Amino acid sequence: MAKKLYVGNLSYNTTDDSLKKTFSEAGEVSSAVVISDKFSGRSKGFGFVEFANDSEADKAIEMFNGKEIDGRPLKVDEARPKTEGEGTG
Repeated sequence: MAKKLYVGNLSYNTTDDSLKKTFSEAGEVSSAVVISDKFSGRSKGFGFVEFANDSEADKAIEMFNGKEIDGRPLKVDEARPKTEGEGTG
């Protein structure tokens, strides 16, 4: 089963491709996306990485949580489902 990770404190220069490339060191990345503002197109400083299997996702958390990438220490954790009412406003 696939596991999705939240990746926070990303550099505003991080792209989907660079995020995928970085996290592929831990295993097979199914998808990687940096979340951007829908009006400005600028990165919001976080994204999501999905792995093909749970063990590789767990390995990525160990490898990258707290690791400095592009001058910023990453916050990597298992993504939580979006709750009702979240993201509006």
